[in-house]
Amino acid sequence: MPKQILKAYKVRLYPNDEQQVFFAKSFGCTRFIWNKMLSDKVNHYKANKTILNNTPAQYKKEFEWLKEVDSLALANVQQNLRSAYKKFFEQGTGFPKFKKKGIKDSYTTNNQKGTVALTYNSVKLPKIGHIKAKVHRRINGLIKSATISGTPSGKYFVSLLVETVVEPLPKTYSNIGIDLGLTNFIVLSDSTKVANPRFLSKLKDKLAREQKILAKRREVAKAQQRKLSDSRNYQKQKAKVAKIYEKITNQRLDFLHKLSFNIIKNHDVIAIEDLNIKGMVKNRKLAKAINDSSWSVFTIMLAYKAEWYDKALVRIDQWYPSSKTCSGCDYVLGKDDLKLSDRLWDCPRCLQTHDRDINASINILNQGLILVKQSKTVGAIGLA
Repeated sequence: MPKQILKAYKVRLYPNDEQQVFFAKSFGCTRFIWNKMLSDKVNHYKANKTILNNTPAQYKKEFEWLKEVDSLALANVQQNLRSAYKKFFEQGTGFPKFKKKGIKDSYTTNNQKGTVALTYNSVKLPKIGHIKAKVHRRINGLIKSATISGTPSGKYFVSLLVETVVEPLPKTYSNIGIDLGLTNFIVLSDSTKVANPRFLSKLKDKLAREQKILAKRREVAKAQQRKLSDSRNYQKQKAKVAKIYEKITNQRLDFLHKLSFNIIKNHDVIAIEDLNIKGMVKNRKLAKAINDSSWSVFTIMLAYKAEWYDKALVRIDQWYPSSKTCSGCDYVLGKDDLKLSDRLWDCPRCLQTHDRDINASINILNQGLILVKQSKTVGAIGLA
């Protein structure tokens, strides 16, 4: 059966000078109202031990320039801040942080009776009209909202949230287990190994050179007692560094999207370890390599694509000894019997020689299939 989903489409914008000024004002106003509302909430809670229910409208009398931007953008700030507060108190997530200029500049507006629309070469937005855009794909569905963002390299994008319909992918009657790694990005239970592309490592030398130049530009500006915002050489070099980071991010996302969709397309049940990635990155020796691999992004992609296309993603407990268990006879090695450097090992019981990663992926698949059989609702496992 077709499924109705919310899907985001990212489109590159080419605003003129006037439109860029409007975007800058919108970024600044939404950042200001977030920080102002958050500050007032914190002060009110310290004084009264209750949560302040403040709204952007009450600040417009004192700060009249807030009226120059889209009111829905400010309303969405209120909604996002309320959601962040709720998650903090109910789920124990991190407390909302104050926003800084130049870091994730963006604002979100809603489509109300065609205020957000798309043509073959432009995007229509409230209070600003049509903006030249590069529409590289056909978008079918109802546009619900639009998030406009600016990158440190000076580019502009809009992410259109669209209510659309997807068709389930045909059943393949094939199941797969996935073992995440650093040498190989993933190892599958069918013995397939996908090499880790290491996008950050490939560009680290170039990035280091440009960052060194940026540091020199900063020192020159300070020696001349100029603000960094007024130093053209510093800003040009800052954009160069940003472009390198942008290239790394784009390459990584392209790789992860293609790999995750290929796995979802070709398998019905996908079993994967539920790793504690936040805890693993605390290891200084492994943190950089783990962040470069983006395991968490990959698992998130697998989760929502499995839900879209009616496939099952099963998460295996992180403490399950997948590497130490013999996939042939279920013999489990002792605590100190398998070192991290051991890539091959022999089972003392059945004498079978195992590739550490392939053996782990087979065990992950077997454990996943057991969990699927125990569940009546196949496809809802591990998607929360």
